[in-house]
Amino acid sequence: MNKKKIINDPVYGFVTINHEIIYDLIEHPYFQRLRRISQLGLSSYVYPGAVHSRFHHALGATNLMGEAIFTLRAKGVEISDEECEAVTIAILLHDIGHGPFSHALEHTILENVDHETVSVLFMEKLNAEMDGKLSMALEIFENRYPKKFLHQLVSSQLDMDRLDYLTRDSFFTGVHEGVIGYDRIIKMLNVKDDTLVVEEKGIYSIEKFIVSRRLMYWQVYLHKTVLCAEVMLVQMLKRAKQIYKEGKELYTTPALAFLMSKDWTVEDFREKPEVLEQFANLDDTDLFVAMKVWINNPDPLLSDLCKRLVNRKLFKIELQREAFNFRYINEIRKKVQDKYNLKEENIDYLVLTDSTSNSAYSHKEDQINILYKNGNIEDIATASDQLNIQMLSAPVVKYYLCYPKDL
Repeated sequence: MNKKKIINDPVYGFVTINHEIIYDLIEHPYFQRLRRISQLGLSSYVYPGAVHSRFHHALGATNLMGEAIFTLRAKGVEISDEECEAVTIAILLHDIGHGPFSHALEHTILENVDHETVSVLFMEKLNAEMDGKLSMALEIFENRYPKKFLHQLVSSQLDMDRLDYLTRDSFFTGVHEGVIGYDRIIKMLNVKDDTLVVEEKGIYSIEKFIVSRRLMYWQVYLHKTVLCAEVMLVQMLKRAKQIYKEGKELYTTPALAFLMSKDWTVEDFREKPEVLEQFANLDDTDLFVAMKVWINNPDPLLSDLCKRLVNRKLFKIELQREAFNFRYINEIRKKVQDKYNLKEENIDYLVLTDSTSNSAYSHKEDQINILYKNGNIEDIATASDQLNIQMLSAPVVKYYLCYPKDL
């Protein structure tokens, strides 16, 4: 069977699967599940075109990895065929551990387990099924492989993951401020002292990349309406889990019921194979189906939250740079309590306040290094003469307050 397929991608055009094992992994049910996991959660409530999946993104990042490997090899960087295959596997599976609506599950049903950990567990399971063929990919993914630049291609401040999601998300949302010169950035990549670097000619493309990332966060990922919808989703899941724990009647799919039955830990995922298998059966569909049914649940809080989410009747959200005055918050809480006849302990389901932050670049972590013609390397934060990247790297914190509009 010919497993070296060509896929028509809406962003890059025709992309090629160059390794048979990549085809086998794509065909596996664990990976096929990503078709049913939204890449941007509830962002389609603001940008109707943002309905692409983690499946799309994983294939796109894999395509960019192929281009990066080709570029580096052409510049004399030593990457064996085995390493090429392994780093391609690592980027293909980098998001395989995401749950429904991406991060919502991590704040509710799986509070003790993050998606990166689940990704490793899936990769370990697939490695066992495929007789150890993913061992090197796991070493690269977990940054245990001697050639550190291979891990940087998978996970760093300039990895194939970021290059694809900025390109893809701007394409599907129509937010042109997020468009980056991914092709030029890849052509400018090189390796110096086992570190991924960008040649001096690519410095302006990197500046544009950092600015675009910042704009995409505030315009798409942390757009105030998207933020409101997602914190409402978190509260809905918290309420459903509370009702389930109390033993009250609650419709769920089998996988959702299993995962809500207790507070699972990483040890549970490792020691009890059924936990990972149940997680593998969970996707956006489970939550959408449950929400539609829960609209008629006798619990008024759960019913109200589900009705609002299904019909996009979202809360009002206020966003500002300073923390909200406690007196103002208490005034809102009192109005909500009186209008909905709530007990004190239930007000937090309808009045949501917290903060969110974004930093486009961190010069304190793994840096984006610029390689000069004389062989010197400098962090983009100091190399840039067009923009004050250090200013852009300062985290911007915004505080939000969400509550029903009809007060």
